[in-house]
Amino acid sequence: MTIKKTVKQFLSFAEAQKNNTKINWPSYKPVAPTFTGAQQFDNFDLSELRKYIDWQPFFIAWELHGKFPQILSDDKVGVEATKLYNDANALLDKIIAEKWLTAKGTVGFWPASKTAPDTIEVTNNGSTIKLESLRQQIKKADGQPNLSLADFVAPAEEKLQDYIGAFAVTIKGIEEHIKRFESQHDDYNKITLQALADRLAEAFAECLHEKTRKELWGYEKEEQLSNEQLIKEEYTGIRPAPGYPACPDHTEKYKLFDLLGGEAATGIHLTESLAMFPASSVCGWYFAHPESKYFGVGKINEDQLKDYAQRKGMTLDVATRWLRPVLE
Repeated sequence: MTIKKTVKQFLSFAEAQKNNTKINWPSYKPVAPTFTGAQQFDNFDLSELRKYIDWQPFFIAWELHGKFPQILSDDKVGVEATKLYNDANALLDKIIAEKWLTAKGTVGFWPASKTAPDTIEVTNNGSTIKLESLRQQIKKADGQPNLSLADFVAPAEEKLQDYIGAFAVTIKGIEEHIKRFESQHDDYNKITLQALADRLAEAFAECLHEKTRKELWGYEKEEQLSNEQLIKEEYTGIRPAPGYPACPDHTEKYKLFDLLGGEAATGIHLTESLAMFPASSVCGWYFAHPESKYFGVGKINEDQLKDYAQRKGMTLDVATRWLRPVLE
């Protein structure tokens, strides 16, 4: 039996740009955030972050798959999952009571407008930073747009004062405790601690996004969502992260961190490969438009790669290196 391989059809980049998200901008009233520039949240309360933990990836870190909390009563893995969950919460109690870890977050908002099909211009202290987006290029069904993050910011010609936000959060202080567990040959608690630090960083991102929607940007002041609804992303707006499906180019992190005040403000060091240190760190952009949504760019063709390299002021070789995972 021969298996038919589906051949993906691509639009030219120019056609993909024309098939953008059609938003009725004249009827949109952007909400101004409560401040512009960046603001720090130091020593954020870990017991507050605990409420926002999504436990499912914690179990995946231990190669236990299943929905939480159903996994705790699963016929096959329930006993093991329950022990893990109880041990993790006991360690979390200790982490919080003895202040093993500290949470540091930075949030910022700036005036922004779309000045080209895939370019967002951000104004910060009188200077302009251009954020470059990639666009879906695979041919869609009729009526389905080829999405780009730039679609969700008001075009300059609409004369609307729109905004964009950014955030970075980190969980600090894990190293000495990891070293102690290593010296005790205690891999179980070492892995549990690492997994908990990652969960707390993601919980901090979730918590600050909610605070942003309801207070700091305040475009959803009346929002009342459960943690389950937050995990299902039932909120308005998005927080895509550089290096992830909607914005796969890690090099846009440089601009995000510059806007937030760099390593001094965020407490996060960017390595040469643009990984973040401490490892339990999360960063991303905030988009507020109600039609903004998470998506994957998918594969792109050479015409978009060339255009993107030109917009970024990169050589084709450098752009190819950073975008290799999405090149067709």
